[in-house]
Amino acid sequence: MADLILHNGRITTLGSNAPDVSAVAIKGGLVQATGSDTEIMKLRTGSTKLIDLNKRRVIPGLNDSHTHLIRGGLNYNMELRWENVPSVADALRLLREQAERTPAPQWVRVVGGWSEFQFAERRMPTLEEINKAAPDTPVFILHLYARALLNRAALRVLGISKDSPNPPGGLIEKDAQGEPTGMLIAKPSALILYSTLAQGPALPVEDQLNSTRHFMRELNRLGITSVIDAGGGGQNFPDDYEVIQRLHDDDSLTIRIAYNLFAQKAGQELSDYERWVAMTEPGAGDGMLRMTGAGENLAWSAADFENFLEPRPDLAPIMEKELEKIVELLATNKWPFRIHATYDETIDRFLSVFERVNGKTPFATRFIIDHAETISEKNIERIKSLGGGIATQHRMAFQGEYFIDRYGAAAAKATPPIAKMLEMEVPVGGGTDATRVASYDPWVALHWLTTGQTVGGLPLYDEANILSREAALEIWTKGSAWFSGEQDKKGTLAPGMYADLAALSSDYMTVPPQDIRQITSVLTIVGGRIVYGNAEFAKLSPPLPPASPSWSPVSQIPTPAMRTDARSLEALPMNRACHDSCAIACAMHGHHHQIAWAVPIPVKDKTSFWGALGCSCFAV
Repeated sequence: MADLILHNGRITTLGSNAPDVSAVAIKGGLVQATGSDTEIMKLRTGSTKLIDLNKRRVIPGLNDSHTHLIRGGLNYNMELRWENVPSVADALRLLREQAERTPAPQWVRVVGGWSEFQFAERRMPTLEEINKAAPDTPVFILHLYARALLNRAALRVLGISKDSPNPPGGLIEKDAQGEPTGMLIAKPSALILYSTLAQGPALPVEDQLNSTRHFMRELNRLGITSVIDAGGGGQNFPDDYEVIQRLHDDDSLTIRIAYNLFAQKAGQELSDYERWVAMTEPGAGDGMLRMTGAGENLAWSAADFENFLEPRPDLAPIMEKELEKIVELLATNKWPFRIHATYDETIDRFLSVFERVNGKTPFATRFIIDHAETISEKNIERIKSLGGGIATQHRMAFQGEYFIDRYGAAAAKATPPIAKMLEMEVPVGGGTDATRVASYDPWVALHWLTTGQTVGGLPLYDEANILSREAALEIWTKGSAWFSGEQDKKGTLAPGMYADLAALSSDYMTVPPQDIRQITSVLTIVGGRIVYGNAEFAKLSPPLPPASPSWSPVSQIPTPAMRTDARSLEALPMNRACHDSCAIACAMHGHHHQIAWAVPIPVKDKTSFWGALGCSCFAV
C-alpha cells in the first residue's frame, strides 16, 4: 500500500493513459498509481501520509538537460545574483551593500544570469558607477560570453596594468593614456573571462558543501528535481567531484545529477578520455548521482563560443583530425557524448566527422548536439539519421537583442528552430546552460519557449516557432530524460516512474503568459521525499543550515527564486500618482510605474510589452 498520497490536486502526469488526475500514490520512491481521489484513497493504510494539494497544479519534476550544477554549487554562496533585479539602481545598491559585507581577500562576483535589457534603464552599469559602489573590494561582473567588468580594486589585485598584454582571443580595454579601463572583452573566446574569474579566492571545502546544498535548495524552490551536468572548464574528474560525492554519500543530495566528463587542456583531450575510459563507465553510480558520458567539450579546437557581439568564429582546420580520434575512442567504448555547437557551420563539420566514425564503428548509443541556435533543417535530419538529439537552452532570451543587431530579425525567427526539431521527431531537451551566462531559472526558459520573448520583452519568433505550454513542459521533463538515458525512469508521473514532482505557486497551464515567469514550486518531492516546501507546505520543508560564510549574499538578500515580487527588494521612490490602492501592482516594479514610463521600450504598442518579469506598468 502507499507510503504517501497527494490528493485534491490538478496533476499533469504527461502520461498517455491518465494525463490529468487529482491524486497520486507513492511507494518506495516510485509512483504507485494515479487517478481520482476516490481511486487512490483505496491505497491508504494507517501509516500512509496524506497531503492535501489544495487544487494546486502539479507537474513532473523539471529536468535541466544542460547545466553546470557541480561547478556552480562550489561558488553559489559567493555570488551576487542579479536575476530579477528590476533596475541598474537596484543592482548597484546590492553591489555596494555586498562590497561592504565582503572581507578581504574575497571578491564580489556577479556571474551571469542577467541582461541589461531586464533593467528599467535599458543599459548596463558603467565602470564609473561600479567603482563608486565598490571602491575598495575587488568586483568581477560577467556579462554573457562577451565581457567582464572589473573595478579598480580588482585590477590592482590581478596586477592588470598598462603593460599587460592581451591574451589570445581576448582584449584588455585601455583608455587614451594606455591604462586599463576595467573592461575585459572576449574577441571571440571567453577564456579571458573565465581565466580571470578563476583567480579569485575559493571557498573552503566545508563552505563548498554548504554552498552546494543551498544551490540545490534554490533549484528545488523552482521545481527542479533532476539535472544533467555538462562539466565545464576547471572541472577536473575525479578531483573536483569530491564535494558532490560527499553530499551523495551523506544522503544530502536533493537533485538527481547525471554528469559528463569535460576535456580540460588543449592538446591533452584524447589522453583525458583514454584515462577516463579506464577509470569509469557510463551509468556508474546510482539514481541520484551517475556518470553519463563525455563532453560537452571533446576538443578545444572544436569550441565555437556564441558571442553575438563578435563575428562567428571559424574553427581551425586541425579540428576534424583531433575530434575524429576522440569520437572513435568514445564510439569504440560505447560512450555517449555531447558537444557544444552554436552555429550551423560548426554543426555541419562535426556531423561529417561523426558520419565518418559511424561508418567504421556504428554508434551504439546516443550523442548530443548542445545549443544549435542556427542549425539548418538539413543538419537536423543528419542528426536524426545518426540517432542523436539536440539539447536546447534559453540563451537567446538573454542574447536575442545582440543576435538581431548582428544578423537581423529574420535570421532570429528560428534560433533555435525547436518546433521544426519536434516536427522532425528528433529528441529535444530543455535546459539553461547556467550559471555563467543564462539564469538557472527554468521558468525563464518556459516563458521564452511559450511566448518567444527575451527577458527584456523583445519578441523573437513567429507563431511557427512558439510552443504550446504542454509541449514546452514535455521538453523539460520527458524530453530531457532521454539525454541521460533515463526516459524509462523519469519525465512522467506514471506507475513505476520516479516519484519526482513539483506543486506550483500558480497554475502553469492557465496563468496569463506574463505570469509564467514568476512561477515557483511550493512543494518539491524527489523519490517520494519532500525536499522543499513553501506557502501552506512550509512546515514540511526540511531544515537547511544557514548559508556560509556569514558574509554570503545568500544569507543577506532574497535569492533570485524569491524575487518574484520586486517589492522584496528595497522600495524605489513612490510614484505620487500611484499608492497602495492602485489596482495594478506590477510584478517587476511594484507600484512604482514611473520607472518604466520614463524608459524607451522596444515595441510600438506599449500595452503588448510585459518586460522581464511580467511588467504591467505599460498597460496602466
